[in-house]
Amino acid sequence: MTNDLCILGVDPGLSGAIALYWPAEPRIIIAEDVPVVGKDIDAPALARRLEQARPDFAMIELVHAMPKQGLSSTFKFGDAFGMVKGVIAGAYIPLHLVTPGKWKKHFRLSADKEEARALAIRLWPSSPCFQRKMDHGRAEAALIARYAAETMYPDARAVA
Repeated sequence: MTNDLCILGVDPGLSGAIALYWPAEPRIIIAEDVPVVGKDIDAPALARRLEQARPDFAMIELVHAMPKQGLSSTFKFGDAFGMVKGVIAGAYIPLHLVTPGKWKKHFRLSADKEEARALAIRLWPSSPCFQRKMDHGRAEAALIARYAAETMYPDARAVA
């Protein structure tokens, strides 16, 4: 294992986000919205971003259709989820899935997205990535990446 291990965390969907986390540098996080063109994931832009970042592996939140969610919105979400998974696979990045319940339990979070954003602000106080209320997707992507580091590579963390 190398000290420059980079983990990609993904909160999927059109309003989702990606985050890049280096366990050896736990105070550094890069989180950004998933690129979108029109009403679709901008797959070429996402592929270029992953090529630049070169993460060692990715962890994506495994989500399912929600009760009372319309067929059209369920299809659109599934399409975006599949597009992100496909881009990651096409970039030859090993992929792991985690349920929301599993990673949120690890951090003692409820389903309240604002809790995730507040935790991200506490963990990365100098990061500008989580300033807006609408940045909860970025916060969740960052926490998913950190969850992956803490559960899959606990020895990769820097001694701080």
